[in-house]
Amino acid sequence: MKDSAPVQFEVPPYWEEACRFLIKKDRVMKRLIPQFGDAKLASRGDAFVTLARSVVGQQISVKAAQTVWDRFSQLSKPALTPARVLKLKVDDMRAAGLSTRKVEYIVDLALHFSNGGVHPSSWESMNDEEIIEELVAIRGIGRWTAEMFLIFHLLRPNVLPLDDVGLLNGISQNYFSGEGVSRSDAREVAQAWAPFCSVATWYIWRSLDPVPVAY
Repeated sequence: MKDSAPVQFEVPPYWEEACRFLIKKDRVMKRLIPQFGDAKLASRGDAFVTLARSVVGQQISVKAAQTVWDRFSQLSKPALTPARVLKLKVDDMRAAGLSTRKVEYIVDLALHFSNGGVHPSSWESMNDEEIIEELVAIRGIGRWTAEMFLIFHLLRPNVLPLDDVGLLNGISQNYFSGEGVSRSDAREVAQAWAPFCSVATWYIWRSLDPVPVAY
């Protein structure tokens, strides 16, 4: 029996406008966007959980990450919070499937949230690069993870995660007939997407895997 309320997802207010813009500006988007109906990006609304999920998912498959996450989150009922994580035993977190390194990262993340090392109340007034700079100061969070956070939690509309393998693969398949693409190739393609690169990236991901990922 479940003992927690269902997660309420927030969706971007600009989504419909972005879709109209991309369909008009880009031939691939004109083909892709109608294929996925009403599906859209959504935020869980919990900054700590989003970042913790990103750390858990590093360098393992989506399926494996979900399994580890389910076990880990069970350790911190009824909700995963920084304070509860700091009370967990390392052995229990390791038993849930977290590597020693990831345990260290998640503890450091919890410490940053607990001691004011990050400033969620200021994020709305900060630009993307300022938020990335704040987040990459946390162990285990690099630029890619920070960009996923901008897209999936803060719902920033114009993030282009050039370190994302899925984005590069999707651009290769949809724009270059499967030929390898460089970061500069991807940046050139994305010129037509601005100011809605996050939305276009989301549809590129969907072209590879129709099931949306939620961090």
